[in-house]
Amino acid sequence: MTAAYEVSTNDPEFAELLPDTRRALLHRIAVAQSEGRTPSLVGAVLREGRLVWSAGRGTVDGAVPGPDTQYRIGSITKTMVAVLVMRLCEEGRIDLDAPLGKYLDTPEAGDATVAQLLSHTSGLAAEARGPWWERTDGALRPELTDLFGERPQRHAAGRLYHYSNPGYALLGALVERLRGEPWEEVLRRELLEPLGMDRTTPAPAAPYAEGWAVHPWADALLPEPMVDTGRMAPAGQLWSTAADLCRFAAFLMDGDERVLGAEAVARMRVPASGPQDPGWTSGYGLGVQLARRGGRTLIGHTGSMPGFVATVWASPEEALAAVVLTNSTSCYAVEPAAADLVAGVAGREPRIPAPWQPRGEADHALLELTGPWYWGATPFALRLRAGRDLELTPLAGTGRASRFRAEDDGTWTGLDAYYVGETLTVVRTADGAVSHLDVGTFVLTREPYEDSGAVPGGVAGTGWQ
Repeated sequence: MTAAYEVSTNDPEFAELLPDTRRALLHRIAVAQSEGRTPSLVGAVLREGRLVWSAGRGTVDGAVPGPDTQYRIGSITKTMVAVLVMRLCEEGRIDLDAPLGKYLDTPEAGDATVAQLLSHTSGLAAEARGPWWERTDGALRPELTDLFGERPQRHAAGRLYHYSNPGYALLGALVERLRGEPWEEVLRRELLEPLGMDRTTPAPAAPYAEGWAVHPWADALLPEPMVDTGRMAPAGQLWSTAADLCRFAAFLMDGDERVLGAEAVARMRVPASGPQDPGWTSGYGLGVQLARRGGRTLIGHTGSMPGFVATVWASPEEALAAVVLTNSTSCYAVEPAAADLVAGVAGREPRIPAPWQPRGEADHALLELTGPWYWGATPFALRLRAGRDLELTPLAGTGRASRFRAEDDGTWTGLDAYYVGETLTVVRTADGAVSHLDVGTFVLTREPYEDSGAVPGGVAGTGWQ
């Protein structure tokens, strides 16, 4: 009989998942472990910042794995390295749009920007020079020059998305160069310790799962090597647990001022490569994968190393995240299982919104801007959000909705969709009255094609007929 393990919270301030929900989640990971034919599997769910459910299937050293059992997490390592790079950016040590060569003497990709390396648009080759870096000791590639083969640059920098493991090896070297110490030590001090992720380590620490390959035509196992990948380690070296990755998922949703604030983390989640149109299904931000599953937007990352597959997906809008870890080289049931855990909780137990509360004393200059505006004859609504931020939404059909962050100079900067990075300016008349809004040169007036001289090209003198 397959062993099973399950935990749930019993915090009086936060109700645990309902029994039917817990059973559905257990059923989902049981199917993933059984049909995926993996020696063991752990799943976990985070809700509103708390680990509310975890279950294990199979065995690790004769015991059922739990949320504290370590698995290798592969490329989820990249997201953690990206956080270290973003910290350097926040400190003013680097410019994301500057070439890597400005900060690091690198044999390749020196012309690619730091942001292009983070978003896999540097054009570098997908893999390091052979032999297969994931299964061979990093001592075979002791220097950065040893990572690249005869054709390190497969595409022009910035042209297209092309996943690059060596690109993240360079980002790890960048962290080491500017911090003056190994990237693993920087990671421990700047991210793992503040978030309480004391079970995330470069090498395995008991209890941990061994990695296995499963025979495709028989129920037989073959042990996979566990190597230190050396210079390639920032691309996939780390080991972690379901509990630690839930803590990391909470950080990716809300930020943490001890590590990186909410605004900087939100910047990482903006699609930097891949389509950004309303129908997109996958993309990549600054070290963060994005996916559309079942009508919801998920952020996180997948990871694999010989003997292991890992996934963490989070839905910021629902304050939900799920982690699935397993110790089999080829277990493609993991990634959809993690997304299904999020969907399972959201569908059965939708998030209860916080009570609405008034903002307090209102800024009448900002209230004056709210309400209906028209781009030509198309109606939009402008709403005042937290602080001085604004949100523009179409009132009919689809249109260019966007949130805008207030700037110190009295303008606003678009945070998403079509207007990301564009400037919203309130244009006033000589006597200080509001004339119109300028959003990246698009003019919005209080009336459809208002005859005020603000509409580019003018308005027909005949008026509406």
